[in-house]
Amino acid sequence: MTLCVPCLFGLEGLAADELRYLGMENVRSETGRVLFEGDERALVKANLWLRTGERVYVLLGEFSAPTFDALFEGTKALPWERFIDYYAAFPVKGSSLDSALKSIPDCQRIVKKAVAERLGQKYRAQRLPETGGTCQIRFSLLKDRASLYLDASGPSLHKRGWRAEATAAPLRETLAAAMVKLSRFKGRETFLDPFCGSGTIAIEAALAALNRAPGLGRRFAAEEWKSIPAALWAEERAAAKEKEYRGDYRIFASDVDPKALEVAEENARKAGVAAYITFSQADARRLTLPEEKGVLITNPPYGDRLLDTREAELLARSIGKSWRSSKDWHMYILTSDLDFEKNFGRRASKRRKLYNGMIQCQLYMYF
Repeated sequence: MTLCVPCLFGLEGLAADELRYLGMENVRSETGRVLFEGDERALVKANLWLRTGERVYVLLGEFSAPTFDALFEGTKALPWERFIDYYAAFPVKGSSLDSALKSIPDCQRIVKKAVAERLGQKYRAQRLPETGGTCQIRFSLLKDRASLYLDASGPSLHKRGWRAEATAAPLRETLAAAMVKLSRFKGRETFLDPFCGSGTIAIEAALAALNRAPGLGRRFAAEEWKSIPAALWAEERAAAKEKEYRGDYRIFASDVDPKALEVAEENARKAGVAAYITFSQADARRLTLPEEKGVLITNPPYGDRLLDTREAELLARSIGKSWRSSKDWHMYILTSDLDFEKNFGRRASKRRKLYNGMIQCQLYMYF
């Protein structure tokens, strides 16, 4: 199969590296997605292990679709019966950008009709019951070219299955995991997030240190597909648990808000990593970093997120006075503040453009 992993902008390279590490074949990254080749086991492993990808799709096909007739015929020609059984439900979602076919509801109806006609002919039925498991169809129209997928994940992969609670402006788990991956934190050094909020970064750091597959605590849409044996999911879950590490990790997370800390501690408990993270109430502006080496990764409040621009500027100056002399610490600070380096008082060793939702940010990296 050709499989596709959509990503947040800026994370395509990281997701591609993850897939290569998992042993996937013909991995290639494009804007907003990564493609690779694999069988049913590859689909299962990608869902269980990906930290920075948003979903796993099966790419059924791509073709030119400047008209509704072209969309219908192109969709009907694809091998839907390979995955969608006689009883399965097959709802349709999609998007259109810079294409002649702009009406999403009309495109949904065309795709649905084409798939139903193909399956009806294959199963010799005038009407399909759609009373079984769900096979979510997704289409994308970009410059009159259609891409047709089946969603193997269901809820986005950033929904690990543990975050029932969140503070204001929570960081997406896939972005937090990307920051941890960029830091190369493996659990050997002291780790700190002094603006922990709901605990997302610290939890992702603990999962990385433990080498725990992030998808172990949730289910996936493809588990309802008859084409993938339940035994395969059980095998890969068992194999993932065998690969976990055990260690005495020094992972610390703090926040000035006691309510945020309550949420963070509960999330860590649900994620199964509470024993590895020490939470405490502290004001990051008055934080003095220990002399020992460590990794600091954080997402402080900034102008587009909780604070106004002036407050964000003052905050950057305050933490700069406290942190910038700590030369032995590697620091990774995500913010949309374009003047952060000036306010912080130290030029970053490296910067990387990332997106927190729709907000363009920079990850300022200090080595």
